[in-house]
Amino acid sequence: MSYDIAVLSGDHIGPEVMKEGLKVLDAVASSEGFSFNYTEALIGGAAIDATGSPLPKDTLDLCRSSGAVYLGSVGGPEWDNLPPEKRPEVGGLLEVRKSLGLFANLRPVKLYPELASCCPLDFKGKTPDVDILTVRELIGCVYFGEPKTLTEEEGLDTMIYRRHEVERILKVGFKTAGSRGGRLCSVDKANVLRSSMLWRKTAENMRGDYPEIDLSHMYVDNAAMQLILNPGQFDVIVTGNLFGDILSDESAALAGSLGMLPSASLGPSVHLFEPSGGSAPDIAGKGIANPLAQILSGAMMLEHSFGEFKAAGRIYKAVEKTIVDGFRTGDILGPGEEAVSTAAIGDAVAERL
Repeated sequence: MSYDIAVLSGDHIGPEVMKEGLKVLDAVASSEGFSFNYTEALIGGAAIDATGSPLPKDTLDLCRSSGAVYLGSVGGPEWDNLPPEKRPEVGGLLEVRKSLGLFANLRPVKLYPELASCCPLDFKGKTPDVDILTVRELIGCVYFGEPKTLTEEEGLDTMIYRRHEVERILKVGFKTAGSRGGRLCSVDKANVLRSSMLWRKTAENMRGDYPEIDLSHMYVDNAAMQLILNPGQFDVIVTGNLFGDILSDESAALAGSLGMLPSASLGPSVHLFEPSGGSAPDIAGKGIANPLAQILSGAMMLEHSFGEFKAAGRIYKAVEKTIVDGFRTGDILGPGEEAVSTAAIGDAVAERL
């Protein structure tokens, strides 16, 4: 069996961490009896420099015809002065999400006990209980709502949700909660926002379809506070695009670094997998970036796109063993520990498969 993957390495540290992700995928594939057919394409700033477009048609066509999309990080300060629709993040990342219909973003965050010193929380010597999956709606809300305007005197973005969009993402939240601990927290701002009022009413209407799920509601400002005060109360969080963007990054800090946070973006046919952190131009080319989010995103790809659950499980265990054995990049370095290179982390994970 051979799986077709569109590889979009992106900008700055993107190609560096992508190399390690592919290294681990090839290592697990060779021992599990399948293979990958990689086709590389440009996106983001690299695509702008080469073609003038952050998402060339050839790249989008490749994504649509592949079994999965494996993406690095995009963007950087050198493209910040472009019009919004031409920037890597908007014209590249947001556009590929919209074009592929990637409506559900899964962002797991887990604090490994060995990385407890990297967590900003102090629970009197006890490792905080952090094992949270955020299910984020990805192609609606304020990021995609129309109208949008920008003048010298006014910037306007429209926050809008339609019932079918809310039902679609809530269904993913309920089903995901059913595969974990059975607890689902729906996060909104239903005390003031009309779109959130629709969100909460829709969630309540769907509650009866999932009687085995313990559904709760929380306002987004309280959820942000509770993630710090008591992260262990959360299992699965389902929320909108804007709130999910912020809360999932906040929860990532609990795990010590955005470099530990993978993600899966699910659509009706092709799914996309990428680390949740940025392109980190300040450390690009130095060989010190953390590739674990990219590697873990590859494991999620094996699960959600190809059904290779055993291979995915082996990667998860190999990452955990790598951390237990003391391999660290600078972003997850504890007292008295020494940092290793990006490539050394990839090698360590591959060896522990």
